[in-house]
Order: sequence, then structure tokens, then C-alpha cells
Amino acid sequence: MSHSSLPAHDGQPQAAHYRSGVAARLAGLPVETLRVWERRYAISDTGRSARGQRLYSEAQVRRLRLMKQLVDQGHPIGALARLSLEQLSQLAIVPVPGNASQPPRVALVGTALARRLAPGGRELLALDIVARIPHLDGAGAAVAGSGAQLVLLEMSELDDGMVPAICALRAQSGVAVVVLYRFCASATIRQLRTQGCLVARAPADVAEIVLLCHSALPQLPQVPVQAQQAAPSPSPAPRRFDDQALAELAAASSSIYCECPRHLSEILLMLNSFERYSQQCAARDAADALLHEQLSHAAGSARVLLEEALERLARAEALPLPAGM
Repeated sequence: MSHSSLPAHDGQPQAAHYRSGVAARLAGLPVETLRVWERRYAISDTGRSARGQRLYSEAQVRRLRLMKQLVDQGHPIGALARLSLEQLSQLAIVPVPGNASQPPRVALVGTALARRLAPGGRELLALDIVARIPHLDGAGAAVAGSGAQLVLLEMSELDDGMVPAICALRAQSGVAVVVLYRFCASATIRQLRTQGCLVARAPADVAEIVLLCHSALPQLPQVPVQAQQAAPSPSPAPRRFDDQALAELAAASSSIYCECPRHLSEILLMLNSFERYSQQCAARDAADALLHEQLSHAAGSARVLLEEALERLARAEALPLPAGM
């Protein structure tokens, strides 16, 4: 890793440690997403290595991790881009919209967490610690009788030998489980996630722990599908170009050097295919069926606009049009 000095987002000097790929991995982001955020929103005032590569400080990595978690909760990245680490931390300790208005009731398992989440911390305004259990062994019964909504467990060195005990805890308590680790094999993480646990690297900032707890809580039931439906929109017009006509237009010669007829025809072929796919896609329930109906309608509406553009372009270029147009 490269090291240099750079100004952090809040103007304080920080030591840069991590290149983009490492910073993205530590923050739980695809590196492609980080690059898009940097390009579109200039989210980090990073320094540069001698070769011009971005370098992220520890504080900037924590900020990225918070931004990723807040985006996952529905906050728009554009609204988060210029917030400082402190502002993001404040936003993170506010209960997530859609959950109950009261702080979640949490059972802590492990002495390290009990020390970190000591009574009196301002972040604990967003958590109601109802039980502090020192050991994983036998924790299930203690959690079940505590009224907790979720278990928060920290295992610094998490290995697959602990998976059965954690799964037994979840089964016995019947509540959500958040597992924090410092070192752990990917296979162990996958096992726990398969069992329904939320598993994350232990964050340095307590506010991030609070956000993870809110993320793990079951969301309130969604509004019934019938209440979501507005007045039905008119169905998109039938197709004006079938696949054969589009293929002919794509192959036709044109005086336009940018090859717009070919590009438009190829886009329409894809839209036509997606429109059909959405209509045929399997629906798990009524809400899923409504979603696919909306997707098909959106594709059809886009198709109508592009068909009109393609017809104008074809007439201007004297390209072949289907009979009747």
C-alpha cells in the first residue's frame, strides 16, 4: 500500500493508505461503483500517488462504507456526496424510515461489544440494549427471554467451527442476528449468510454498528398491491417495426456517418425482446406481477418513442420502411 499526506473531506490532514481497489473492497463496494461515484459526484477529496492513483485514508474508507450502507437503505448518492464523515454518522444513527419509530431492542453477545457500546454513548439513543451476554454458549435462552428484536455478536476471529453455535442461537431466539468479525474466511461468511445472518467486518465507528442493526431488522409490511395501483395507464401502441423490418433497416446503407439507423434498430430489437421477456417473466406474488407489468409498460413506452425517431430518420435517409407506413 502507498502512503502520503492529503486533506480529508473535512479539511483535516490525513495519511492516505489505500488505493481505489482496496478502499472499495474495505467499504463493501464494487470498484466500478466507486469509480462512477468519484467521476459523477466527486465524493472524496483524495490524494494521489506518484503514478496518479487515488489514495484513500482510513477516515475516507469509513466514510465510503457509511455511504454504501446509507445508499442501500434508500438514500440517494447525490444527497450524500458532499456530507462529511460526521454528518453521515449523524444520519446513520437516525432510525431507518420504514422501521418502527422506537429504537430496536438489541441483545449484545460478547464482552468486546459490551465495552464498545457502553451506557451513555449518544449513538445508543438509536439502540435499546436489553441484554448483555458475555458468551455465545447458552446465549439462545438468554436472548429468548430478553424481548430482543435482534442479536449483535462480535467474533474477532470467526471460523467455521462457530457456525453451528451461531445458527443454534438464531434458531432458539427466533430473532435477527448481526455477526461482526475482523478476520474470517469467505466460506464461513457465505455459510452464515445462507442461514439468514447479516455478516459484516467490524466497523471502527459505533454509528456504523447502529446502521447495521437497523439494516437487519425486518421491514414493516408493504402497502397492499391494491392500494399501490394508480389508475391504469394506457397500453403502449402495437409495434410498428417487427424484427425483420428492424434487421433490414440496420443493414441498409445510410449517408449518416454515425450509423444512427443501425444503432436505433439494434436498440429497438433489444427493447422488443425485453418487453416480451417482462410479459412472460414468472411472478412470485401479486406485487411481483405488478412490477413486471410496469417494466413491460415502461419498455413499450420507450419503444414507441424510439420507433417514431427511427421512422423520421428512415424517411430522411430514404431507407426501406414496412408496408403501410
